[in-house]
Amino acid sequence: HSPEDGTFAFKMGRRIRGQRKGCGTIFRSHTAKRDNPAKYRPLDYAERHGYIKGVVRDIIHDPGRGAPLATVVFRDPYRFRLKKETFLAPEGVHTGQFIYCGKKADLTVGNVLPLGGLPEGTIVCNVEEKSGDRGALARTSGNFATIISQNPDAGKTRLKLPSGAKKVLASSCRATVGLIAGGGRIDKPIMKAGRAYWKFKSKRNSWPHVRGVAMNPVDHPHGGGNHQHIGHPATVRRDTSAGAKVGLIAARRTGRLHGGAGKED
Repeated sequence: HSPEDGTFAFKMGRRIRGQRKGCGTIFRSHTAKRDNPAKYRPLDYAERHGYIKGVVRDIIHDPGRGAPLATVVFRDPYRFRLKKETFLAPEGVHTGQFIYCGKKADLTVGNVLPLGGLPEGTIVCNVEEKSGDRGALARTSGNFATIISQNPDAGKTRLKLPSGAKKVLASSCRATVGLIAGGGRIDKPIMKAGRAYWKFKSKRNSWPHVRGVAMNPVDHPHGGGNHQHIGHPATVRRDTSAGAKVGLIAARRTGRLHGGAGKED
């Protein structure tokens, strides 16, 4: 407190890592060498009412992505030209294979159909969350969703997602039959720091990840103290200030799950 001018001087800590990440800069993802975004065709009349045939021209690697991509070429329904799309490659798809997209396509691995046209128990991947969004769910290598039930009257389909959560989607949302290729990627141990370095070099600046308790008090709310310990509950409010928003943010519950808690059949 300065009595001369009536102002207050506050001593503040350093901006913590979470605050620095917010504005991007050095934390932005490394996208310069990546290929096209992996998306379905824009939803059109051909897919809504019939089907359209494409051919897999190439299977390519995308830097920073575990799943391979398939370059699929379609004939433009309206103009004399070819249109090239980049799909996530399902396991078993090969170059030269025909891919059929649409309501009347067959139930074959690699084909793209609306969820409402698939029987219960079907394994699907790259599922649209909203009709026409060109793919949003179950997109990483080896992942898939399972169709649990259909409700034709309401036009809804119930899915089991890779996380185990159940989700109800519109039956007009598209999905690819099969599971994403490149599975088993995380079964191989990284073994040494150099491999983690190269892995995240192609993704984003998120490695090495220093724990808050290993920092000094100026760097993190969990820092400082003899012995590495937080020293107060790790839970924080949803509306807490950015410099203190670390740990278990707005936690509904904490601790380990015991028994059947948190599992829905």
